[in-house]
Amino acid sequence: MRRLLLLLSTLVPFAGPAHAQTQAQTQAQDAEQRLHQDWAWLGRYQQANAVLAPSDPRQRVVFIGDSITQGWFDKVPAFFGPDRIDRGIGGQTTPQMLLRFRQDVIDLHPAAVQIMGGTNDLASNTGPMTLAQTQANIMMMCDLARANGIRVILASIPPAANFPWRPGLEVSSKIARMNLWLKDYAAQIGATYADYWSALHDGPAQRAAFTVDGVHPNERGYAAMAPVAEAAIREALARPAPAGLPR
Repeated sequence: MRRLLLLLSTLVPFAGPAHAQTQAQTQAQDAEQRLHQDWAWLGRYQQANAVLAPSDPRQRVVFIGDSITQGWFDKVPAFFGPDRIDRGIGGQTTPQMLLRFRQDVIDLHPAAVQIMGGTNDLASNTGPMTLAQTQANIMMMCDLARANGIRVILASIPPAANFPWRPGLEVSSKIARMNLWLKDYAAQIGATYADYWSALHDGPAQRAAFTVDGVHPNERGYAAMAPVAEAAIREALARPAPAGLPR
């Protein structure tokens, strides 16, 4: 509970201290209950998926990820639409993303998926994880996408010198190692690599003007990310679709 409270308190930086504390406590209690009832939060987007607006399946891109992906829609909703679907959930780790990958990605029949995950794995949000375990979850999501004819965009983990909800944790070198692996693995499987780290960083940290807390981008941060996303989408959609599995 204490870890959840610290995590969620970072998501309400603009409220007054008393209100922010109360809101964080309520969110922490809700999150604690959900971890026992819907660990991967499969219910988060079920209704939205059911009423999703029609789109050209040759153009649709789904963005799956954690709070950095969710925050993109929250702060810049105009970036999304019928052809760009945000399926980020704050606080999530790659095993949670993997569990909801079919309903929140495959069943939406996109032409491509952007996978951005790993920040919360490094923070041990759902328990300690090695880099190899994070990589295995990302590989499984890529396998699922490609088996269903979906092109893959692998997003770098954005820069961070530390995590406010995990003070004292060394993260920048692990982020660098993960991003090197993501770039190499994207090349290995014919996926597209979206290098958001280079667009946001100031040394190992995130550029102060681009972030609300050193981890989560603000509107200016997402504006810096947008050209990277646009280029990655163009590159991914220009690639032949994976053959997929026989139906």
